Amino acid sequence: MSCSKSLRRVALAAALLSSLSFAGGAHAAVLNFDDLADGLVPLNYGGLDWSRFGWTAFSTAAEPYTAHSGAGRVASGFLAEDAASRIGFSQAVRFDGAWFAGQSGAVLSFELFYQGQRVASSQSLDPSATPSFLASGYAGLVDAVQVKSQNHGEFVMDDFSFTAAPVPEPQSYALLLGGLIGIAAVLRRRAV
Repeated sequence: MSCSKSLRRVALAAALLSSLSFAGGAHAAVLNFDDLADGLVPLNYGGLDWSRFGWTAFSTAAEPYTAHSGAGRVASGFLAEDAASRIGFSQAVRFDGAWFAGQSGAVLSFELFYQGQRVASSQSLDPSATPSFLASGYAGLVDAVQVKSQNHGEFVMDDFSFTAAPVPEPQSYALLLGGLIGIAAVLRRRAV
């Protein structure tokens, strides 16, 4: 077997091992609000920052404020400012979107933030009694999401979905370093 074939196989194996160890850190989360009592959403519900006091949880059936799954859902304050609907993440995530239902005409969208800067806005959604998914439309990382609307309090949100970015563990770095040392040893042995 030639040196270049050996090197390619070792490099491929190191890359596969490295990608497997990093992929294990990513996880998808869906907050369905079914475990909340009626009232203000707790400040750290789901590991997120809800401290703007813009969200209230409720589970009583009420048309057109239909839940997408279960009975729980959250509503922003009636005629609240967009800033009151801001939800912060404890680490950078890929935000997928959420389900909304409510009064027709309560058009809403997402504004996505990273390190204090707005990085993207979603399409708009005009809710109805039938829950509809509003996708973020952004594949990059964010650390805060804000719901933008002229009619806060006239819609509900359910099944808030995001994927936490993989955070490499120290073992991942050790494995990568070991692979690089192995490649260097093979190269040195072949050069002799």
